[in-house]
Amino acid sequence: MDYVIIVAGGKGLRMGSDVPKQFLPVGGVPVLMRTISRFAEALPGADIILVLPESQHDYWHSLCREHSFAVSHTVVSGGDTRFASSRNGLMAVPAGAEGLVGIHDGVRPFVSADVIRRCYDAARTHGAAIPVMPVTDTLRLVRPDGSGHNVLRSDYRVVQTPQVFDISLARRAFDCPYSESFTDDASVVEAAGHRVVMVEGNRENIKLTTPFDLQIAESLLNARQ
Repeated sequence: MDYVIIVAGGKGLRMGSDVPKQFLPVGGVPVLMRTISRFAEALPGADIILVLPESQHDYWHSLCREHSFAVSHTVVSGGDTRFASSRNGLMAVPAGAEGLVGIHDGVRPFVSADVIRRCYDAARTHGAAIPVMPVTDTLRLVRPDGSGHNVLRSDYRVVQTPQVFDISLARRAFDCPYSESFTDDASVVEAAGHRVVMVEGNRENIKLTTPFDLQIAESLLNARQ
């Protein structure tokens, strides 16, 4: 059995909105509904777990009624950090469950079905997989004193989600204290000593965090339609 944990803990501060970013509409549909629907289509039969701050549960349920959103999912409360929210999502996976669990940003509604399936296929073989994209901009390393130098962008990749793991591996990895070195879920698994393989992501799989990102999202949606 495969599982999906969708983590949505944003407050919308960088959006300049009173409405948390995961609830803002893209093409008239809340971002989070588009994200959940993408996984339901790509992985029929997978159990979907949505991690939201407890204070947002009632608003989410009202949005589901308003939009007649019927994709089956379980809602659990988030934590103070991404690490804690992901761990809360893992705790909602039934004890003794076997298979894979993917952890995805709720505000990445344009991940492709191919990328989702590639990540799950790679994790089924290697235990842990993440989608990445090449870096296209020039990168510069900046030192504390303000000096710096350019670095080879071919040595780096942009990391996306979903990040997919064997369930038992993920449980072991997240059974540890929080560390500031945990920049994403894969870093938690790597800290536990397991190698994470990379698969090709998709350029449209952007994280919506600013008003400009919303404009891009609307353009992507219009192009598809």
